Amino acid sequence: MLRSKNNKVMRILVSRVKWPTFTFAANEGASHRFPFPGFRIGLFERAHDEGADGCAGALGAVAQAVVEGFRDIDGGSDGHDMIMARMTSLGPGRRLRRSGRRYDRCLELEMARVLDGAAIAAQIKQEVAEEVRLLGAQGIRPGLAAVLVGHVPASEIYVRSKVQTCADLGIYSDLITPPDTVTTEEMFDLVTSLNDRDDVDGILIQLPLPAQVDTKRLLDAVLPAKDVDGFHPINAGRLMAGRPALEPCTPAGVIEILKRSGIPIAGQHAVVVGRSDIVGKPAAMLLLHQNATVTICHSKTRDLGAITRQADILVAAIGRAGFITEEMVKPGATVIDVGMNRITDRTEFDQLFAGNAKREAAFLKRGSVVVGDVHPKAFEVAGAYTPVPGGVGPLTIAMLMANTVRAAKMRRGL
Repeated sequence: MLRSKNNKVMRILVSRVKWPTFTFAANEGASHRFPFPGFRIGLFERAHDEGADGCAGALGAVAQAVVEGFRDIDGGSDGHDMIMARMTSLGPGRRLRRSGRRYDRCLELEMARVLDGAAIAAQIKQEVAEEVRLLGAQGIRPGLAAVLVGHVPASEIYVRSKVQTCADLGIYSDLITPPDTVTTEEMFDLVTSLNDRDDVDGILIQLPLPAQVDTKRLLDAVLPAKDVDGFHPINAGRLMAGRPALEPCTPAGVIEILKRSGIPIAGQHAVVVGRSDIVGKPAAMLLLHQNATVTICHSKTRDLGAITRQADILVAAIGRAGFITEEMVKPGATVIDVGMNRITDRTEFDQLFAGNAKREAAFLKRGSVVVGDVHPKAFEVAGAYTPVPGGVGPLTIAMLMANTVRAAKMRRGL
């Protein structure tokens, strides 16, 4: 349902219908502007109070449509904005029930709901800080050791933000920075020493590691009880079996976004595009544990769009910029965009953001722009979605903090 800046619901009253074009007035007055086409529309009946004007009878079978374009025309005599819009049917809907009361012909207009990952992450951090305070009263301070190899600017910024978040929440942190010439054996010895430290509840090894380091062997060397990334095979097996485990941070964040946003999961068809051990597989398993019916797709899936269009919840985690297009999204679906891709090519930028002045300005200033795995136009079809940036990303650090506190409690039998 479209809401104005003051969060009032905006009802759209039809003044004249001519399929596939119609004219309507916005109840909130002339201050409203519709930012993009692609609004989802449901045709419905609304009973009037006794004596109100209206038209008797029921509406036809077309229950949903999409506004393809619009233009302002002269305002109505009552001061409402008048909009001329083009509509295309999304197919026949169920015929609405008739009754003897009087009805207006109405349209309920919906903009996709933005799921604010930053706000949810802030809420989780606040809860973590309270848990840390309660543990402190028992003489326990959760601790996180972060291992950052070499000098990769993006990784340095990311790890230091994790360390700062630890400080903000009262979690002890130890940043360890081996040189990029470090060997697998040296890293193995470091991990062993961290496993033995009682003041360290969680161990984070920032990826990627230099080519000479055996990443799998190193991650497997971390004690499962301190594996706050949730990458260890034992934690993966526990997750599969539905037993208590430290869950991978990003997939756990996806579930938190859905639950805290009031998005139903049980009984819904969830499609996960991507099968990585870090996001795709654990995300599918966590959705299954929430009683969703889950389908996993990947780059070799045949007729991918036919499957994604069935999804009530669509999780995009394939690592390809704008891969999920609007034709692949079921109208009204919840779209969770896990991707984080940096675009530097002008042609690719134009394919994704043509006409977007804000993104254009950012691209010209920085020479790049961040985009997820979902094409921006696909969000216009969705009922709710996570933006990039500001969607799933903030949850990853928040869930890392939550995992660190959980590890501290699990290690102590609390």
